[in-house]
Amino acid sequence: MRLLLDTHVLLWAAGWVDGKYGGLTEAAVDVLNDPENELYVSAASLWEITLKQRLGRQDFKADIPLLRRGLSDAGYVRLPITEDHAIAVGSLPDLHRDPFDRILIAQAIVEGIQLVTADAQVAAYPAPIWH
Repeated sequence: MRLLLDTHVLLWAAGWVDGKYGGLTEAAVDVLNDPENELYVSAASLWEITLKQRLGRQDFKADIPLLRRGLSDAGYVRLPITEDHAIAVGSLPDLHRDPFDRILIAQAIVEGIQLVTADAQVAAYPAPIWH
């Protein structure tokens, strides 16, 4: 299965400490650790982390170059933002206003990838979402 991690899931998964993955459920940890699954990271997530760090958000703390290198070393597939993704945002219902979540949802739809999220608002979208 191809899985696109939303930004918080990405940060939790990358922040493995003392046998716990932040706010991830045991089922989510199992899915992320399944070697049969292909994990994707969107350029939007790195953009969001960078921007929200500059705004002082404590829940977006990460060493971006180290995170990027770690994701690459762990075999995550990088997903750039394309024109098709940007255009698809326009067809989404207004269930959630966060532009980063909306582009991730659009990417999941366009690419046919399951978006892994812990956000109930994101999970309400008619999209391929694993919640």
